[in-house]
Amino acid sequence: MLTQLTINHFAIVHQLDIEFQQGMSVITGETGAGKSIALDALGVCLGQRTDSSMLRDENNRAEICAVFQIPAQNPALQWLKDQELQDSDNPENCILRRVINADGRSKAFINSTPVSAQQLKTLGSFLIQINGQHTSQQLLKTDYQMQLLDRFCDMPYLLQEMQQIYRKWKDLQQQVATFQQKCLENSAKKQLLEYQVEELDAFAIKENEYEELEQEHLRLSNSETLTLLSQSTLQLLSENEAVNIESLLFRSTQQVSELLELDPKYQGVNDLLNEALIQIQEAVSEIQGLSSDIEQDPALLQEVENRLGQCISLARKHNVKPQELYLTHQTLQQELTALVDFSESEESLIRAEKEAFAEMMQCAEKVHQERLRGAEKLATQVTQSIQQLAMEKATFSIELLFNPEKMSAKGADQVLFKLCSNLGQSPQALHKVASGGELSRIALTLQVLTSSKNAVPTLIFDEIDVGISGATASVVGKLLRKLGEESQVICVTHLPQVACCGHHHFSVEKNIVNNKTETHMTALNAEKRVQALAKLLGGSEITALALANAQEMLALAS
Repeated sequence: MLTQLTINHFAIVHQLDIEFQQGMSVITGETGAGKSIALDALGVCLGQRTDSSMLRDENNRAEICAVFQIPAQNPALQWLKDQELQDSDNPENCILRRVINADGRSKAFINSTPVSAQQLKTLGSFLIQINGQHTSQQLLKTDYQMQLLDRFCDMPYLLQEMQQIYRKWKDLQQQVATFQQKCLENSAKKQLLEYQVEELDAFAIKENEYEELEQEHLRLSNSETLTLLSQSTLQLLSENEAVNIESLLFRSTQQVSELLELDPKYQGVNDLLNEALIQIQEAVSEIQGLSSDIEQDPALLQEVENRLGQCISLARKHNVKPQELYLTHQTLQQELTALVDFSESEESLIRAEKEAFAEMMQCAEKVHQERLRGAEKLATQVTQSIQQLAMEKATFSIELLFNPEKMSAKGADQVLFKLCSNLGQSPQALHKVASGGELSRIALTLQVLTSSKNAVPTLIFDEIDVGISGATASVVGKLLRKLGEESQVICVTHLPQVACCGHHHFSVEKNIVNNKTETHMTALNAEKRVQALAKLLGGSEITALALANAQEMLALAS
């Protein structure tokens, strides 16, 4: 619960330090005195947006600090622990602080650790629920109606199971869709690969064939030149009758042999010349063999050129170099082989998705049955309560439709709160028939009936009693007091019938200090509380009768 609120330089508040207790606390004061400013400041401390207009003085910064005592079962404790923001010395206490600078920017802290405004909002959702004058309008939203019904039904584990099964089904549904898309892509890829591999199979290029074709083409296209050069070379080496290299080397070896007989130092020269002679003879033999293989075959040349052209064309189609076409063929064959038939896996996934859907439908049916029982009880209790709030002939009902086509993580139900305000009329949706005052009374009734299941320890009501008075206001006060026995309730009100029901009473006054307006909030003792109630009853002039009425109201309320 909220134990302390400190406000400095916020709006028309110079400095304010308020301590709150368990039970119902009421805040009263003149219209325009600033009764809601403390709640506005608390909202800022819980992560609401800030701007420079919130500052009391542009030369000072505003600071709001709220201290909470967190019940052991509240999820805020686990959240603080998960975020590593818990005070290790006092884990059940939490301090929230917000500082607003002159430029409108702000800084947020949880237990002295800097955090984001979003983190404040998340933590605040576990600690406080603020109901303003227009909060009852939420009652017109089907999501909020479902939230209230589920809170009353008190089935967190079943709803958690529903959420888990729904997520499992959605995940499998997504897997099936993704898999089917993959199958379509796989089929298209398979068709393309089959065409490409079939084309390359028909071409049947061999490893290094392109390089060999280039060499063959070069040889065939230059056969005449090869023949002429070969014959010319043979003439120089051995076939020229007048003079040739082979005969010259032979004569040279004979002469060096004679020199060797006279001087052994010519042995090296002799060896070299003999080796050269052998090399020349072998070269002559090699050229003769090669030249004999030279052929001039225009048909073969045309065939090689066609093969080279096909190779270049296919390589261009696959965006590779002609030398890489063989490797590309092997790679495509491997990819085609690697493509498997997914039909069996698809059937398995679809079967799992159908099983998950059936499981989800069973859980949704359980949730529906629980809601049906809860809706009947809640409608009966709301009808009884609102009939005590000057709606004597009204009947509240809840319509619950099971619609699998609208399946969500919350089930397959569609809820609609209905009201029959007068006898003889048929129930209609709240947004069609309920007035503002009726909505406020129904909203308050629902808040009281669901409070024992509400995990939020502090409930704030900002003038939700607008539009009611007299005996109805007395019943509203009693309902709020009853709610204060379950949770901490802070209520801003202008009705004495509501104010007298509070366990604690704060008065808000607006004064002029140093030519500046200031708002002060004071906790009232028993005597001053009687005076505050008398003022609400009788206006600016407090009479003895008003004091007596106030005393009697407090006595009856307590």
